[in-house]
Amino acid sequence: MIRETLTIAVDFDGTIVEDEYPSIGRPIIFAFETIKKLQDEGHRLILWTYRKGRALEEAVKFCNENGIVFYAVNKSFPEEEFDGSYSRKINADVFIDDRNIGGLKSWGEIYQQLIGELTPTKTKTQKKGFFSFLK
Repeated sequence: MIRETLTIAVDFDGTIVEDEYPSIGRPIIFAFETIKKLQDEGHRLILWTYRKGRALEEAVKFCNENGIVFYAVNKSFPEEEFDGSYSRKINADVFIDDRNIGGLKSWGEIYQQLIGELTPTKTKTQKKGFFSFLK
């Protein structure tokens, strides 16, 4: 169970939304809710994506419209300037990507693995929403 503050790099296409690149696919179930919950718990989230230019701007805007403002986008920290003499690998504790070996786990499994809390079980009296079990 991890309880320290993490820096988490998250891919966009195929991870937060279904892969429809260069268009924006439908949100993957519980992706935005989980990312928001991780941010609320103090973790730094970095959007780490292949997108650039207008496609990147559209992805960032889509995330903003869904309540997510990333700590940084395609860089380790907001003030970072691209310098070809340095590695482009993001400095993060964890990377969430649909191209992991074994594929992308569900966002409930991702949250449970990172935080160590159980995923919800649906009951007839339970409020709708992924994180209603925490209330």
